[in-house]
Order: sequence, then C-alpha cells, then structure tokens
Amino acid sequence: MDLKFKVSAHISRPVHEVFEAVADPAKLSNYFTTGGALGRIETGATVTWDFHDFPGAFPVEVIEVVPDERIVLEWQAHEGTIDMPTGELPSVPGYSTRVTMTFAPVDDGSRTLVSITEQGWRETQAGLLGSYDNCMGWSQMLCAMKAWIEHGINLREGMYK
Repeated sequence: MDLKFKVSAHISRPVHEVFEAVADPAKLSNYFTTGGALGRIETGATVTWDFHDFPGAFPVEVIEVVPDERIVLEWQAHEGTIDMPTGELPSVPGYSTRVTMTFAPVDDGSRTLVSITEQGWRETQAGLLGSYDNCMGWSQMLCAMKAWIEHGINLREGMYK
C-alpha cells in the first residue's frame, strides 16, 4: 500500500497568476500561511510556512520548480490526527512527505487546473490518519486560494481555531 492522495480544483485565472499565488510568499500569506511565508519557492530553496492556527513555523524544502507548471516540495511528516483545540501536530523527526503541485491551463488559458498530490507516509494507522489530515488541509488550501484569487476573500482565517 502506498499512502498518497490527490486533490484538484479549477481556479478562474490564468496559470501564471495561480502559480505566483503559491510561489510568491507575500501572496501565499494572504490565504494559506496565516502566520506568513518566508522565501520564494525556487528549486533548492528552503522556505518557511507559519500558521497562526498551528504552533511554530514549518521548514519546506523545495525540490523542483518548473515555472507555471510544477512545484515539488518535501516537509516533515506528521502522523495521527491534529489536536484541533491546541493545534498540536504529532510530527515524526527525520521523516518527510513529498508534495507535488501541478498547474495546467484549461478553457483556452482563462482557467487553471491545480492538482496537489502528497505521498510518503508510513503504512501504519497513524500514517493513514496523518494523510487524512493533510488531504483535508490541501483541499481547504485550494478552496481558500480560489476564494482569494477570484474574490479577495480569506477563507482560512479562523478555519481551524
């Protein structure tokens, strides 16, 4: 068994605008990293994502970037479920998962299909629960990105806390 998932959403904006909403830390901080993002997403970089609703900043290793097409990241895995009242993440040091984001133009380039795949959890009940939490988080990120890019609305604020 390979624990992985894929979530997707259509954003009614051209690929470059949607890609930049992830790659540019100032833009990402508007709808996803409520505590801020540090560092532009570029191949070989380590960026930091901070969330006010979960304690601490998370280092994110940027493995590959193909502008307007793909972003590949790795970050520390967590297993089990997130404690929603405290935001505590049961992380596992030295163990990472891989996130691949793809950006594809649709409808003659007026819209973008964003797909996010994450994989690499241990094949345990705790790993499965961790994958469920991240699947929920990435699905919510896509919804928040769509609302922010298309309508200027921040859906993430207060979502988890």
